[in-house]
Amino acid sequence: MPGTLVAMPGALPEGESVPRDGSLPAAATRAVGARGFGVYVHVPFCASRCGYCDFNTYTAAELGGGASRESYADSVLAELALARRVLGDTPPRRVDTVFVGGGTPTLLPADDLARILDGIDRTWGLAADAEVSTEANPESVTPESLKTLRAAGYTRISLGMQSAAPGVLAILDRTHSAGRAVAAAGEARDAGFDHVNLDLIYGTPGERAEDFAASLDQVVAAGVDHVSAYALIVEDGTRLAARMRRGELAYPSDDVAADRYLAAEAALDAAGFSWYEVSNWARSEAARCRHNLLYWTGADWWGLGPGAHSHVGGVRWWNVKHPTTYAQRLAAGESPGLARELLTPDEAHMEDVMLRLRLAAGLPLDVLDDAGRAGAERALAGGLLAAPEYAAGRAVLTLRGRLLADAVVRDLLP
Repeated sequence: MPGTLVAMPGALPEGESVPRDGSLPAAATRAVGARGFGVYVHVPFCASRCGYCDFNTYTAAELGGGASRESYADSVLAELALARRVLGDTPPRRVDTVFVGGGTPTLLPADDLARILDGIDRTWGLAADAEVSTEANPESVTPESLKTLRAAGYTRISLGMQSAAPGVLAILDRTHSAGRAVAAAGEARDAGFDHVNLDLIYGTPGERAEDFAASLDQVVAAGVDHVSAYALIVEDGTRLAARMRRGELAYPSDDVAADRYLAAEAALDAAGFSWYEVSNWARSEAARCRHNLLYWTGADWWGLGPGAHSHVGGVRWWNVKHPTTYAQRLAAGESPGLARELLTPDEAHMEDVMLRLRLAAGLPLDVLDDAGRAGAERALAGGLLAAPEYAAGRAVLTLRGRLLADAVVRDLLP
């Protein structure tokens, strides 16, 4: 399906161990930031766990001892100090983007989020036009907290709306009311945020076409300039998966998800939004999420927080998952890195094709090998790639191609 819900996963991959001091190969740090540099901050706290969620997040009851919201900002600042030591004399030119995700970042006091942003600025310096985003649940912000965040330098907020239908929110175990997300979006605009996003999930069991249409209507009426819409995926180990195994809920339908995607494209296009990534629409180029574009185009970023992933100079690593272990590692002066991997040229090429093909800009045909070019020709003949762009030397998905994006990617790779 065109869009799947992605965030900080609960399970981490395997890799080689990270040195205790977090040091990187010299080759990895030589050109840090040449293609852009961002900072991701993972805040692993939630007031309650949604039924579909398998992200690396913790409620107060799940945390145990050794970690707390109150001390979390200090741990992040300690990792920032380590990051500065690791990059040493080759810091990025400036931080282009910051994205605070979770979890629910806005469960931290706004002053702590401000302190973290100030720490990033003091460590590397924020570019004059830096995009600074935070995620938030609609019920976790107030007009006052939003004004504090905006005054601290946050320019963009992404609110988890998911649906306007109370029944769908109940199935997803969301705790906010159906209208709260739209109200929070208005409060963010009033607080002076440059850009406001609303997230939707489609394909939830029991969701009717009219439910999703109402969600789209509310998003458009909210006056936001960015919308993300993801097909629900059912992850093993979640309450939602357990309910489906017991037969309480039906499994998501690919056909229904495709219909919902087409409905989203039609409604958002009519309202002046344009897709720039398969699951993301913006009212203008300035409204596009530059941090996500940094990921999708192979730039560098440092991920702060438990379970956070980083990528510098072709080296990717990820931190220990649990907040307690994360805090203990840093308190001992050690890297919280759990494992890392050096991407091979083939792996880097695979990721480049997979990610850039999902963008409206597509990817140059000349990055494909002979087999990939043959696959592109088949996709063109099948109506999955746009003919004018193909003639100009780029592989760009058509609307039908977006519905079958994963299949197109497989056909372009060895």
